[in-house]
Amino acid sequence: MLNLFGSVSPRDCEGTSRRDFLRVGALGMTGLGLPSLLRQRAQAAAEGRATTDDTSVVWIWLGGGATHIETFDPKMEAPVEFRSCVGEAKSNVPGMEFGGLFPKMAQFADRMALVRSFTHGNSGHGGGTHYVMTGYDHPPADLGLAPIKPSFGSIAARVRGNNHLASGVPTYVRLNGLYADGPNFLGTAYSPFDVGGEARNNMNVSVDLSRLGDRRGLLGQVDRISRKVDRGGQIAGLDQFETQAFDLILGRAKEAFDLTREDPRLRDKYNAGGTNLGDQMLLARRLCEAGCGFVTLNYANSYQGWDMHEKIEMQLKTACPPLDHAVATFLEDVGQRGLSEKILLVITGEFGRTPRINGVAGRDHWGPLCTLALAGGGLKMGQVVGESTSKAELPKSTPIYPRDLMATIFHVLGIDRASQFVDLSGRPQYLLPDGAAPIRELV
Repeated sequence: MLNLFGSVSPRDCEGTSRRDFLRVGALGMTGLGLPSLLRQRAQAAAEGRATTDDTSVVWIWLGGGATHIETFDPKMEAPVEFRSCVGEAKSNVPGMEFGGLFPKMAQFADRMALVRSFTHGNSGHGGGTHYVMTGYDHPPADLGLAPIKPSFGSIAARVRGNNHLASGVPTYVRLNGLYADGPNFLGTAYSPFDVGGEARNNMNVSVDLSRLGDRRGLLGQVDRISRKVDRGGQIAGLDQFETQAFDLILGRAKEAFDLTREDPRLRDKYNAGGTNLGDQMLLARRLCEAGCGFVTLNYANSYQGWDMHEKIEMQLKTACPPLDHAVATFLEDVGQRGLSEKILLVITGEFGRTPRINGVAGRDHWGPLCTLALAGGGLKMGQVVGESTSKAELPKSTPIYPRDLMATIFHVLGIDRASQFVDLSGRPQYLLPDGAAPIRELV
């Protein structure tokens, strides 16, 4: 059986889980999508046009809003009520300190960049998430309103096509649910391929592949469209691109999701952190290696997620070590496979936390300064980008906004910064907000 699944994300302080409302992806209700993509790319090749799709993004979302201080800006010289309550970890790059619960990650500092002037000012869960996930501010998100802009992953799927040409792997994969990670006006065809949550009902291909003698039977199950099965199982009448699509779906695209094909020792190493984050990071690497362009996963491992309004030190000691281990293992793995320049790892959340520890030993919402770290992607690593004020309250250096992160991702994925697509009203819309530019220290 081909059965793709994931885990459920914790709830934040507002009692809501990240919405999983855009759930039809590359194998959605309107069809495989791959045959039409193959036709388009064949036509592009015939016309001398080409697509670039050998880079990827793995997006680790710290849902709830991780503290910027205890993660990547420890400020140990600040007064005790402001500094990191878990100390700092010295790295293999002089002057580049990590939070004290990230000692393994710190030993890969030469492969990472810590951004300490990342800001947007929206301290609401929904609004902050929308801002970081799309590059656009949308305060009504905190009132439960739907997103108004497409996410980075959906943009990648729209530009590159739903599936990778050589492997059939979906361009955009969601390992567990997030708010504002969908396609908006780009259309549901560019929603993430969701391996968890509603994917059990909408995305699973429940068919015994060993007994599949008729590829049209698979297409019927995937598309939810009644199709007449050829009695003899002949596929000679199928369009050549549908035939190619079937071969891809039955081949490497399926295999990319199968972790049992990995060396058990490597899988054990990923999972030594004690949570399913190891498997998710290993799956993300496999998908990117097979041609996936954008993978999102939402990690939290404490009773408040990363929304640590109280007892932050205790919760960090639960949440941080598995993240530290999984990221370090991932960076070592992609480095050994020669993929460091091809895969950009992004670690962020909807906002940071208040600089001063509150009366119940926690930190509250803080949009004026946010958490952001990156690794790989052909960018300039081994540095701290930007600087915060002495108590980690605000950017001291030039602020870096979500639009700049968005432009940096466009740079890595080879997406034209002037790209436009028509919205639902028929009007062309630029994908990048005004003033967006790649983070100059990184490119």
